Amino acid sequence: MEFRDRQAIYLQIAELLCETILSGEWKPGERIPSIRETAEASQVNPNTIARTYAWLEERGIIRNRRGVGYFLSPDAYEVTRGIQRDMFQRRELPRVFRLMDLLRISFDELRQMYKAHKEASR
Repeated sequence: MEFRDRQAIYLQIAELLCETILSGEWKPGERIPSIRETAEASQVNPNTIARTYAWLEERGIIRNRRGVGYFLSPDAYEVTRGIQRDMFQRRELPRVFRLMDLLRISFDELRQMYKAHKEASR
């Protein structure tokens, strides 16, 4: 995994795990990889992953069953989707809107681009 300089590594890993949840790869109630497994897979210190898991747990996305492991909460998808939508609105959309203004791209043009993108990815 390649990390960006402008964001803490534990948050970048949290975003990646959130994408895994939103993609449906992990199901609600399902056991997720341990801190050690995730640390090995992402090639980072287990303390960084512990911080990632703490961040996810604080937000109700995962739950720790002592001695058993970490599991997705029953509403992990909905919680994750809400958090990711909020982050998208605060971080990404302002940049998209600024570029749209600079490049004079209308919402109709953007809709056409999105439609073409969806068709090409099928």
